[in-house]
Amino acid sequence: MQKTGKSVARCCKITARGKLLRRAPSFRHLLASKSTRAKRRAASDKRVSPGHAAKMLLGLRSGIAGLCRTGGRPADLGG
Repeated sequence: MQKTGKSVARCCKITARGKLLRRAPSFRHLLASKSTRAKRRAASDKRVSPGHAAKMLLGLRSGIAGLCRTGGRPADLGG
């Protein structure tokens, strides 16, 4: 059985429909120098592009198993 890729598990989240979400880069420190608009845009999660998401899902054991069982929609991913 394949182990879960922890780097992918820490940086991404799988939605109920099987899409991957990520956080915006460069917003952990030095926020005083960034504009309000940039901070507001970075506050929302971004969707990983489908091409990258397909390869990243291979590193997520529960994600790939859920997608295979349900035909594109993940089942119970656990917690």
